[in-house]
Amino acid sequence: MSGTEKAGSGTTKTPADFLKSIRGRPVVVKLNSGVDYRGILACLDGYMNIAMEQTEEYVNGQLKNKYGDAFIRGNNGTDV
Repeated sequence: MSGTEKAGSGTTKTPADFLKSIRGRPVVVKLNSGVDYRGILACLDGYMNIAMEQTEEYVNGQLKNKYGDAFIRGNNGTDV
């Protein structure tokens, strides 16, 4: 079974399909700097630029700031 096939269903699910399915849901974005942003995923593009709503910034696990909206440029995320 390939990494894009949904177990037991026989239908193929791409990474783009997954990303579309999590729009509007809570996410955590970890930056290369170690800072975490937690909020609602508003949208993202092919460059992994991310727009979030109701965003909270965490440094060393502690809440530092709250933002209504946030934009994170794709080259700041960590490699997983």
